[in-house]
Amino acid sequence: MIGLGPNPYVRMSKQEFGNECKICNRPFTVFRWNPGAGARFKKTEICNTCAKIKGVCQTCLLDLEYGLPVQVRDAALGRKSQAPSSDINKQYYIQNLEAQMADSPDGSSSFDSEVANRAGREMLKGIARSDPYYKRNRPHICSFFVKGECKRGGECPFRHEIPKEGALAKQNIVDRYYGKNDPVAKKILREQAESKGMKAPEDKSITTLLFLGLPTTTESEVRASLVGACPFVKPIEIKGITIVETSHCAFINFKQRQLAESVAEALSAQGGIEVGGKKAKVVWGRARPQKGKVPATSTPSGEASASGPAVTTESS
Repeated sequence: MIGLGPNPYVRMSKQEFGNECKICNRPFTVFRWNPGAGARFKKTEICNTCAKIKGVCQTCLLDLEYGLPVQVRDAALGRKSQAPSSDINKQYYIQNLEAQMADSPDGSSSFDSEVANRAGREMLKGIARSDPYYKRNRPHICSFFVKGECKRGGECPFRHEIPKEGALAKQNIVDRYYGKNDPVAKKILREQAESKGMKAPEDKSITTLLFLGLPTTTESEVRASLVGACPFVKPIEIKGITIVETSHCAFINFKQRQLAESVAEALSAQGGIEVGGKKAKVVWGRARPQKGKVPATSTPSGEASASGPAVTTESS
């Protein structure tokens, strides 16, 4: 565990019911320790039950197996979080899971026994850190130094640095736990998709993805496969699906560009999408050139788009 630091003989303090869990808001036993010289004191942020449900660290909330954000892991493995967000339903859900874990021989939840996507697991192994990243244990930035008011100099226990502005500076522990709107996860998924030739087009009006190499299938089967591979997609968010049987491809048009990007990143992490028992390739669509211009690439015969304008494929 990276949060413990390089010292195998780290000393911890234990405080029963020392704080409330930041996820379920129930009191839990808090552990506090210093990872090593130059590091800040760290403590557990969520209870043991919530950590087991998601299979994450109680301190950094990263996946225990790969050391990656929950959103990256769930996108690669096609997992869907069943945990409710409302207080009453959350308490009932956690109580049921605690009973299940008490009955299981190893004390784990059913979440750990899901069959994972093989391509997704390979992707996770490829981007997981092979060496510990102890910079995560550094002290926080001194707020007085940022204001130009710190007078402690070298004795200040906080870092004297100017913070970098951006999306990565706005992280939320609840969003990280549930795997929603995590800026770190979005950055990892975007870089992974771009490395596989799935860079999002500059034209923000393009909201179409193209599935290539499909078997004989139907619109409902493609829709079900998409929702199954990307559980965060709601059927009503799909604007339309057009299947071109002669070219064994399908055009999937979404209502929002952001959703199309999220689907592209998730399917890229999974190595494509499985439809009818066959793995299909996923690429971005490309807007049809205006009249009078020669298109750079040709489209599959019989192409069509659910939104009206046709698209061409953007090879990966």
